[in-house]
Amino acid sequence: MIEHGRIRTTLGKAKAIRPVVEKLVTLGKKDNVHSRRMAFRVLRQKDSVKRLFDVVAPAIGDRPGGYIRITKLGPRISDAAEMAYIEWVDLENLAPDDELVEEAAAE
Repeated sequence: MIEHGRIRTTLGKAKAIRPVVEKLVTLGKKDNVHSRRMAFRVLRQKDSVKRLFDVVAPAIGDRPGGYIRITKLGPRISDAAEMAYIEWVDLENLAPDDELVEEAAAE
């Protein structure tokens, strides 16, 4: 979610990831060492933690909550599972950066 900005997944998985992502963004608003370490415990990727604290949290700004949106798409053809998009509410500000993608590919 933090890397791509928008994910197409099943409705159950989207509902399960929402509280985790919202708590991570709340951690991202407090930019200190402890918050970064707590975020790393969940994400386990340095580039995702860096993007959370450097790009996502500042773009969210003073928003008190409700950082992501779930949009239902309807059933999947193969097994009729309910599908949904999970995305940032302010998607235009949080689209994946080509520079960060290129840096990650270089490492």
